[in-house]
Amino acid sequence: MTNRKQAAWLMAVVVSAALHVAAGNRVNAAGEPRYYEQVEPGQPKLIECDVAVYGGTPAGVTAAIQAAREGKKAVLLSFNRHVGGMTSGGLTATDLGRKDSIGGLALEFYNRIGKARDYRPSEAETLFRKMLDEAGVKVLLTRALSSVEMQRNRLVSATMETGETVRAAMFVDSTYEGDLLAAANVSYLVGREPASAYDESLGGQWQTVSWKNVYQFCRLPLSPYVIPHDPASGLLPEIAAETPGKPGDGDFKVQAYNFRIQLSRGADRIAFPKPPEYDANRYALLTRFLNSDDRIEWRLNYTTDSLTDGPIQMRKGDSNNAGSFSSDYVGGNYRWPDGTYKPGSITQLQSPRRGLPMPFRELYELRERIFQDHVNYQQGLMYLLANDPRVPEALRTRVSAWGLDPQEFQESGFWPHQLYVREGRRMVSDYVITQADCESRRVVEDSVGLASYPMDSHFCQRVVVEENGVQTVRNEGGFGYSFPKPYPVSYRSIVPRKNECENLLVPVCLSSSHVAYGSIRMEPVFMILGQSAGTAAAMTIDNDIAVQDVDYATLKDTLERDGQRLAWDDKSVRKPAKTLPGLVTDDTDAQTTGSWTSGALSPVCGLTYLHDGNNGKGEKTATFKINVPKPGTYEVSLLYVASDNRSTKTPVTVSVGEDTKEMTVNQREATAVGSSLGNFRINDSMIVTVSNRNTDGFVVVDGVQLLLQPQQ
Repeated sequence: MTNRKQAAWLMAVVVSAALHVAAGNRVNAAGEPRYYEQVEPGQPKLIECDVAVYGGTPAGVTAAIQAAREGKKAVLLSFNRHVGGMTSGGLTATDLGRKDSIGGLALEFYNRIGKARDYRPSEAETLFRKMLDEAGVKVLLTRALSSVEMQRNRLVSATMETGETVRAAMFVDSTYEGDLLAAANVSYLVGREPASAYDESLGGQWQTVSWKNVYQFCRLPLSPYVIPHDPASGLLPEIAAETPGKPGDGDFKVQAYNFRIQLSRGADRIAFPKPPEYDANRYALLTRFLNSDDRIEWRLNYTTDSLTDGPIQMRKGDSNNAGSFSSDYVGGNYRWPDGTYKPGSITQLQSPRRGLPMPFRELYELRERIFQDHVNYQQGLMYLLANDPRVPEALRTRVSAWGLDPQEFQESGFWPHQLYVREGRRMVSDYVITQADCESRRVVEDSVGLASYPMDSHFCQRVVVEENGVQTVRNEGGFGYSFPKPYPVSYRSIVPRKNECENLLVPVCLSSSHVAYGSIRMEPVFMILGQSAGTAAAMTIDNDIAVQDVDYATLKDTLERDGQRLAWDDKSVRKPAKTLPGLVTDDTDAQTTGSWTSGALSPVCGLTYLHDGNNGKGEKTATFKINVPKPGTYEVSLLYVASDNRSTKTPVTVSVGEDTKEMTVNQREATAVGSSLGNFRINDSMIVTVSNRNTDGFVVVDGVQLLLQPQQ
């Protein structure tokens, strides 16, 4: 920047800093997104059923459907006007993990919608409602919990703000926050345990095994102060004044939330709106970053290359966080789970909380303010990137070519109705899932479903640190770490302790550490656990027992009868993919060394692909052993989607009989499906091995395709 530009920019920052006010107090007009709709209670009304499911998330949908299919009268109560949670609220780039770990109602949903990702949110909600109707589930919308009645250790009824009281034999808490479990006085935690609590390498703050070099402002010495390098001028907005803890310390922070907006480049796209409480200074840190170094390349997508950043993901459909300062509102959500937040760090695991720190009405009103603050933050961010002259012109032009999809969320101003609550309360029961479960160092024998997505947390705080003697700003708390294979989720983790509640199941805010919850918190897993909860609820009614006394052998038989996958085996399927010609071997059939990550952003075949996380170079290989149905000459192709963050020199070895050919593939280039490795005469079998040795970007493996060539 020139001295004149820098002076003008600093003056704008100083002036607007004085005017910065907290957002979130505006009253919504019709057609705008909102979290809480207060209703006037009507005449008291009793609703009786066998299974009451509170929470319209995918887990709530599958729990209610399964209970109904088991012959029970089920009622689903949704807090807002929708069912489907994030699946119908914008998260359609589904975080699948390993596709073969998905079974039961979750697999039925994806099969019926016709794809595993990039469907429309409205299509998902329509299908959910159809499946609920087919099962005979009664669905009640805009039902906000007001109170519960407990007798001994059992939930007797739950009363809504509408005045309706739901009396049931069994209850399921399928909310993202765990509101029903808290009302039932069940133990829970909020925040991050110290690393020492469960001996987790990813636990607590400043993890040694983490994404410490991802979205860290390109590791530039970016000053956090209004006037650079002058602490007396104060911190820029969106940087915490709170002092971070030491490595491994726990705290009461939760990972950042955002809205998964739906984007379009169509001529009818909706221009990014300027929110009523727009304050451009709120993004002063971002604009400083955008103008800090001309060498930075703005990818508008995920990236880990040096001197690259998002700063946001722009793609057709679901758009997620993808940058150092992006759509994740870091630090804006600490009070969302239960209304409280205690600053500072902890070195020992705290005793679980029980009960409600504040009445539900006050909590809902607080969440509404937090919700609107998130709307204002993210709408303002998008407006700034598309319009503000402090944003480099080339980047403004690229962002403004996009807008909101006019076909989605029409009733809420084309903005999602669901905030992505990535983590709320976490129940504490007799079994706490930890990193050891994710890594299969501990394997339970009472599985109610498989989880397979890498341990994944978004940032928890943005703080001032000292690097190389300079005060700068860094994000903390984000990690993405894979593990060898899908792992079972314990039945004990979705039921409370028996001395706390005997007729409640919790498939979303289940008993888990923060680290393990980062893997479990995926919509397909919630569907899986919801179905298992519905099955267990029906069994407890049939046998007149507590949920803790369910006979697991019987539960297991019933779940497997209904298509649930409860254990993982490594048997390969090896069959041609339906969507590609020739003989196609998917990545799920590869033999791997090292720790690969399963992704689902844009697979060529199947539902997922593997990538090396751009780390552990030289440690990872993926080997495909392929049998051919008939001898002949085959064109062999490595399947993947090209991207600018891929390796330009991915080592590939092709072995046919005693002949071996070594080559490198530029994965930043590809045809529609990948790159041809050449033609090979194959009599019976071949081996293709992909390595990440000495690579300069992400190594991606989606499969291998063989096309039989005509005889010459």
